[in-house]
Amino acid sequence: MDSAGLPPVIRRGEALGGHLFGFLNGEFHLKVSGADTNGGLCVYDTLRSEPGGPPLHLHVDQDEWFLVTEGAFDVRVGDVTHHLGPGDSVLGPRGVPHAFRNTSRTGRIIIAFQPAGTMEAFFDQGSAISPLTPAGFAELSARHGMKVMGPPLS
Repeated sequence: MDSAGLPPVIRRGEALGGHLFGFLNGEFHLKVSGADTNGGLCVYDTLRSEPGGPPLHLHVDQDEWFLVTEGAFDVRVGDVTHHLGPGDSVLGPRGVPHAFRNTSRTGRIIIAFQPAGTMEAFFDQGSAISPLTPAGFAELSARHGMKVMGPPLS
């Protein structure tokens, strides 16, 4: 919050409180923190310079929303894979397996979690593990209310 108690403007390429990190094949910029929304929401802008994404997973207590702002992504929700371009979005409801994959040279996707839960801690902890193996990802996910349901999209 700024001196007036209002949320700050976070510019493109910047992260809230300088909270920028690499995770899996992406660069993550925290844009909205659960600390600023009473746990209601957290939002990341992620830049992807390689193909790929996370394994198929579900969140027990959170919805995850995807908005493509650059490039192209495949986003699977349940048994349906959506091909998304700039401006396209889709919701991964809690309890429904989902995954995404950058299919372009460079892609950017905004990911929002509602409620925020412990997603910021998940990313903080995951970004500190190198290399993050599939078993390590599954264990980390389980500690944060997620279940790995299958491999990444190919």
